[in-house]
Amino acid sequence: MSQATKRKHVVKEVLGDLITPTENQQIVKVTGSRGNNLHEAVTAQGETFLVSMPTKFRKNIWIKRGDYVIVDPIEEGEKVKAEISFILYKDHIQYLQKQQLWPEGFMEEQSSQDKTSSKEEEAEGRDDEEEGSDSEDDDSDLFVNTNRCNYQYSESEDEDNTEEEEEDEEEKRTENGS
Repeated sequence: MSQATKRKHVVKEVLGDLITPTENQQIVKVTGSRGNNLHEAVTAQGETFLVSMPTKFRKNIWIKRGDYVIVDPIEEGEKVKAEISFILYKDHIQYLQKQQLWPEGFMEEQSSQDKTSSKEEEAEGRDDEEEGSDSEDDDSDLFVNTNRCNYQYSESEDEDNTEEEEEDEEEKRTENGS
């Protein structure tokens, strides 16, 4: 099977299927990458361990800090205690929450993320109303890079600076003219 065909099937499997974890599988949150296809993960109970990325996902599917995955335990593992079997995206998480299979420890994190995202959306909504832009330009479904800090810029400081600069220039002109 060619690389492109393999990638097509793997992506279709990950994005298309709504899967529920079996009794020996568990849902964990990825907290960081350790390199060499190893990722640090934390369970809903707070236990931290390493998980490995299977070869079918390597160079085909990427995960980042904060993503949720379903893992199969590795019995003989000392440091690496599980292997990723499925990567959960937003629609998978919503499906698991509706089925009441989502861990309670992650429910609190989801609700706090929902609150912050709704506050950001409300603020963006107010900005959109002020600017009079169309609702078709809504960017709420775009990818947000969680590895970068969000900076809030205020335009009032820029306006004050420009007025002060104009006043300074006028004072310089009057001093030079007299």
